[in-house]
Amino acid sequence: MTNDPFILRANAAQATLDQWKARPMRLGTSDCVRMTASHLRRLGHKVKLPASGSYRSVRSALKALDERGYSSLADALDAMGLERIAPASAIVGDVLMLPAEDKLGALVVALGNGRVVGYHEEAIGAAVLQPVKYVTAWRAI
Repeated sequence: MTNDPFILRANAAQATLDQWKARPMRLGTSDCVRMTASHLRRLGHKVKLPASGSYRSVRSALKALDERGYSSLADALDAMGLERIAPASAIVGDVLMLPAEDKLGALVVALGNGRVVGYHEEAIGAAVLQPVKYVTAWRAI
């Protein structure tokens, strides 16, 4: 087993892709928040989420965030102590937020070489994507 942090991050990102690629997007049970949480746990972070199935719409997801004292997913990640970074400086294993059609946003995990794993409306499960716009990013150490 290696102690190289870059290899550990790459292994965690690959495991995240492997776990979520066949799981269709369903808010509350298999979505970008749950995928990102599983990735961060692989890197040793403690992540608390609402019970599976406790939200099923963007409105109820925003309500769940509000009940926990966050106005956005970005606020929740900031509260975990993750360092915000410029999206262009993201390396494998980092977390990025992409723009979305709703106020919730879309979290993805960096795979390297500009690629990320995340949900997209035209993919069945989480897919390898190459975003063209970013909102923000966090270093996931």
